Amino acid sequence: MTGPSHVDDDRGCLRLVLAVPLTLLTLIAVFFCWTALTIRPSGVWDDDAYAGIVLSCVLTIAAAGAAAALWLVPSVRRAVPWWWILPALLSGVVAGARWAVSG
Repeated sequence: MTGPSHVDDDRGCLRLVLAVPLTLLTLIAVFFCWTALTIRPSGVWDDDAYAGIVLSCVLTIAAAGAAAALWLVPSVRRAVPWWWILPALLSGVVAGARWAVSG
């Protein structure tokens, strides 16, 4: 028999199922990265704004790390291409830079 294996038949469905948490984690990372970039302190005394920036950066890095950890699972890696996690990882890098600059 030369037809596709059952594993290949399920790959499209598996990709769709695994895309949901990766997409949600990416959206969370991008949202909090955007928040970290748009918060503008009123001055050096504005501790609440700086705390908001740090919190947004931490949440961005956590969501990006969770997306990367999910992608590292072998079954996920086989079903989802590597470039799916690039937006989350890029957001994590930007948030890390923002955190370093704001501190």
